[in-house]
Amino acid sequence: MPEDKQETKQAPPKREKQKKDPLLYTVKKNGKHVSRSMNLLRVVFYPWHRVVFPFRLFGYKKVGLGPYIYMGNHYSIWDVIYPAHTTGEGVHFLAKDSVMKAPVVGYWSKRAGAIGALRDGSDVRTLMESMKVLRHGDKLSLFPEGTRNMKSDEEFLPFHGGAALLAIKTKTPVIPFVICNRPKPFRMTHVVFGEPMELSEYYDRKLTPADYEEADEKLKNRLYQLRAEHRAKYNKPKK
Repeated sequence: MPEDKQETKQAPPKREKQKKDPLLYTVKKNGKHVSRSMNLLRVVFYPWHRVVFPFRLFGYKKVGLGPYIYMGNHYSIWDVIYPAHTTGEGVHFLAKDSVMKAPVVGYWSKRAGAIGALRDGSDVRTLMESMKVLRHGDKLSLFPEGTRNMKSDEEFLPFHGGAALLAIKTKTPVIPFVICNRPKPFRMTHVVFGEPMELSEYYDRKLTPADYEEADEKLKNRLYQLRAEHRAKYNKPKK
């Protein structure tokens, strides 16, 4: 009689786990790109920040869904909170590498989707990661001064280029915002948000460095304009 052949069952192939990109940290719910970590930080820091550094938002303070680039001047580490008040979505922000390497602040900055950047804005990695999050549909906040204007008598420190390049390459609107007076504890700060700026006249063209410089200048001039218009209306002191 023929011997019984034992059937050997092959184990099903293991599914390879797809690694999540830590930059693309938002979860899409009801059309919103929601960040759980940023929402947690909102709950923790919003009440404290409003009491210690009271502020009032003006202008375009309800930003729609989808990718936008926030571009503003920079006084304090807490300036990253202002754009977050205009949306329920997650907002990535550019932070100096020294901040990203700090034990506690660096950990939470990464959890909140921060992107490490060199102060002079020359880091190609920073540019590529910023373009990636915008193309993913997330929002990005940056400070072209590159560092905090804490002690200078100048209203704005020199601006570094890059915001226009990001906006043009990804066809993303820019929301200019200006902090009209240096934040101090228990003193009201006015923050003005401008209407989104579309740099569509530069889209789908072969641009020169001079073209990008021209576009960056338009963005910078809008910050000056927003501050001047607000002070003329509310007669705010310079400092």
